[in-house]
Amino acid sequence: MTSRTRATRLAVLIALIAVAVVLFVVLKSDSRDSKSSSPPATQPGSVAKVATVTVRDAKPVGGIQRLTFQKGGRVRFEVVSDIADEIHVHGYDLMKDVPAGGSVSFDFPASIDGVFEVELEGRKQQIAELTVQP
Repeated sequence: MTSRTRATRLAVLIALIAVAVVLFVVLKSDSRDSKSSSPPATQPGSVAKVATVTVRDAKPVGGIQRLTFQKGGRVRFEVVSDIADEIHVHGYDLMKDVPAGGSVSFDFPASIDGVFEVELEGRKQQIAELTVQP
């Protein structure tokens, strides 16, 4: 075997090892993300799937919804309701009216970290818990 052939084989082996390491790292991070039981926190600059809180008979379907976002990103969620009321996001002090049988969307910067209540203001019924992580 010539030294050129040996060098070529060594280069191919190094390249295969590098590819294997990169694949391992990528697949490992994907499996860690898929094990999360709560919706992923949005990272600054990322676009996340919009969470939906459904209200039926003035109560959140499935219980109080847990919404988690990353500070510096955006808070995005929608409320679909069979009753008319004002939706109030505490801490951020945002309020929007939702009509009976309608929906309302929220989209604002996640600038304040903490845990905040989202409620049907007129009925004093909590429908979601908004967490903005530092």
